[in-house]
Amino acid sequence: MNKEITVRFFKHIPLLNTERLILRKILPSDYKDMYEYSSKMEVTKFLLWSCHPSEDYTKQYIEYLQGRYKIGDFFDWAIALKESGKMIGTCGFTKFDYSNNSAEIGYVLNPSFWGNGYCTEAVKKIIEFGFETLKLHRIEARYIKENDMSRKVMERSGMLFEGTMKAALYNKNKYCDIGICAVVKSKYFK
Repeated sequence: MNKEITVRFFKHIPLLNTERLILRKILPSDYKDMYEYSSKMEVTKFLLWSCHPSEDYTKQYIEYLQGRYKIGDFFDWAIALKESGKMIGTCGFTKFDYSNNSAEIGYVLNPSFWGNGYCTEAVKKIIEFGFETLKLHRIEARYIKENDMSRKVMERSGMLFEGTMKAALYNKNKYCDIGICAVVKSKYFK
């Protein structure tokens, strides 16, 4: 895998389907759905970004993402319910390590939909896409240690806990321990 191939894929981010979800490009019309969860402290507590202060802020952020999609350097899908089309979160790649043929994934979900397996369903689809389409060797995810729900999503998606990096991230005025879970292609499909 190399950067040019990745850019080519994400300039026209492919539509991915699961049993209950459609993973698609984030659209300007999604701003109200995104604001619904991105404005909640319970959602951003363990994330690197803070609550969106207004619908207008979310609208401008999504407009900014449209430009990033056009040049192929934004790797997130909207998680939308097949039944209603409602956007309930995002899931995708946060970064690629081209020299080592690996990537990191991240996700966020509207708390109104927590506990239904939607996040795990989306993460599994992204892992499958990473291994089958992008031909990655390794996929990992990181979480702030207190975020047990996130670790459970990783493990239910086929990743294994690899360890903790002590005080490895300064986020929201404190140093946080970071847990890492990962899976390699040869183990994922066994």
